[in-house]
Amino acid sequence: MKILVGIKRTVDPNVRIQVKADGSGVALESVKMSVNPFDEIALEEALRMREAGKAEEVIAVSVGSGECQDQLRTALAMGADRAILVQHDEPLEALVVAQVFVAIAAKEEPGIILLGKQAIDDDAGQTAQMTAALWNRAQATYASKIEIEGTKARVTREIDVGLDIIEVDLPAVISADLRLNEPRYVKLPDIMKAKRKPLAKTDLSELGVATENKLKVLKTSPPPARKPGRKVADEAELIGELRKTGLI
Repeated sequence: MKILVGIKRTVDPNVRIQVKADGSGVALESVKMSVNPFDEIALEEALRMREAGKAEEVIAVSVGSGECQDQLRTALAMGADRAILVQHDEPLEALVVAQVFVAIAAKEEPGIILLGKQAIDDDAGQTAQMTAALWNRAQATYASKIEIEGTKARVTREIDVGLDIIEVDLPAVISADLRLNEPRYVKLPDIMKAKRKPLAKTDLSELGVATENKLKVLKTSPPPARKPGRKVADEAELIGELRKTGLI
């Protein structure tokens, strides 16, 4: 069984985000970029499936500019067998990315498309669901545990009221939640080996995917500054202030 894993290039989660002065987007110049954390979790789970004999090949797929090769090389260093870069320099919305995964799935015929539940840059959380719908396959989102038995996957999902356990037929689309696993550290020898692993390049036209986005970002703005705190003399003053603000 092959597993396709989505790898998105995002701002490193330890970097403080800065919005451009004109509100046209986030400032990315000289900013450290890394693999989207939820995609890293998805890749780790795919590698564990292969190591357990449940899969034969793990393929990392990224959609974006040529710079995404850095993140794909990281995925190869973690243990992915090969990588595919669908090169496109402009931002693409979730629907187009889902169409890309479906087009690649038609060629690779994977048993699982394993994605992060969301990307930390836009927090849309739509790609996995759209991919499943376009591919006409079952979906299991927000997975905190995945068990593969033959042609079925038993998935424990994290939901608002607790855990939901479902069973889906493969092929299927699964999205990884935060508590699914702890990704492994990449070692220097693995980074060197990754340079020799295959990384194929293609584009949207070769896959037959249209580039038209249906959504347009009008403005990006930072969250309002937090009001400074202040000290109160005693409990009575604290209660009075809380009542003024409507908190009690």
